[in-house]
Amino acid sequence: MADRMQWANALSTRPSLEAAITDVVQRATSSLTAPADLGIVFISSAFASEYSRVLPLLAEKLSVPVLIGCSGGGVIGTGATGQTQELEAQAAISLTLAHLPGVNLQVFHVVGEELPDLDSPPDTWINLIGLPPSPTPQFILLSSAFSSGINDLLQGLDFAYPGSVILGGQASAGGMGSRLALFCNGSLYREGTVGLALSGNIVLETIVAQGCRPIGEPMQVTKSERNIILELDEKVPLVVLRDLIASLSEQERALAQHSLFVGVAMDEFKLSLQQGDFLIRSILGVDPAGGAIAIGDLVRPGQRLQFHLRDAQASAEELQFLLERYQTQPQFDNSAVGALMFSCVGRGEGLYGKPNFDSELFKRYIQDIPVGGFFCGGEIGPVGGRTFLHGYTSVFGICRESGDS
Repeated sequence: MADRMQWANALSTRPSLEAAITDVVQRATSSLTAPADLGIVFISSAFASEYSRVLPLLAEKLSVPVLIGCSGGGVIGTGATGQTQELEAQAAISLTLAHLPGVNLQVFHVVGEELPDLDSPPDTWINLIGLPPSPTPQFILLSSAFSSGINDLLQGLDFAYPGSVILGGQASAGGMGSRLALFCNGSLYREGTVGLALSGNIVLETIVAQGCRPIGEPMQVTKSERNIILELDEKVPLVVLRDLIASLSEQERALAQHSLFVGVAMDEFKLSLQQGDFLIRSILGVDPAGGAIAIGDLVRPGQRLQFHLRDAQASAEELQFLLERYQTQPQFDNSAVGALMFSCVGRGEGLYGKPNFDSELFKRYIQDIPVGGFFCGGEIGPVGGRTFLHGYTSVFGICRESGDS
């Protein structure tokens, strides 16, 4: 039998760090029939005082050439019963191991101050990462929440590595003042971004569920300045918005008071826009006098926008829509062997009122593969061929062999 890609995940809720690490290493390694080439560890902030012990303890039990990971407000993984669990606000550790024949792995750690100017040529970014753009690498990024310069890094990677899939999340802490942890091979970092580049016999496919549904109709920005919309369809934006809200049901109007967002269409040429075609951004404020609306991203004349609402039902329906769409793609062939899940700390039980919602929905469509991940302070994933930092989103990375080797 040919040497095939294998993934395994184990989740432990043992309250002692030693016991939890022993548990996940034992279960994950016993699920593989070949040595692991990659380890990915996510640890909940309940262990914040012990982050410095994680890598030494893992090194005692586990021999793996490449190991990355980070801390999270919660972790996601496969429990002893084989069920995927999303564990929030409790002590837990999730370990993913992968045997990756024909895959080249390279790790890096960069901090914001090291990043090139956004006007720099692609070679400057390629030199920073230390990896050629061909064969096309796939990136997994784990970033600190504050200082990392992650938006610039995403733009730079998109520029220097066209066609690469980039996904991941920002490490999250349990509360104000809690410290973050980023793990990269033998080193513990508190800031910057830890990255893993995978090239060769691997495909990473993404599902980016931003948790919103569109209301009204798409409109064109006819006048704007930086992140401020001055005209929509040559009308005053605030007037357009008030008319739209007046047309909503009572329930939707109540939702619009606190859960109204704007979606920016990412494909300028697509005639019929649907869920998944928009980059969701916050509405930062309105100018009652002039009627302008400020949003959480740059906007330019000619772009199409549509207002969106976010709630549990919208989140559930959107993820289901995207999973169904993924299944109907020509390349879908049930050959996935593992998945990573990066979910916002604002989703989970707080949004749905019950645990494990997103992961259970995912497993309904993509069955019998191990899923590991964590609850993030921001989620990284592509929309419309470009990579963005999101909020309130669940990003899934689905791994399989490319079949080219």
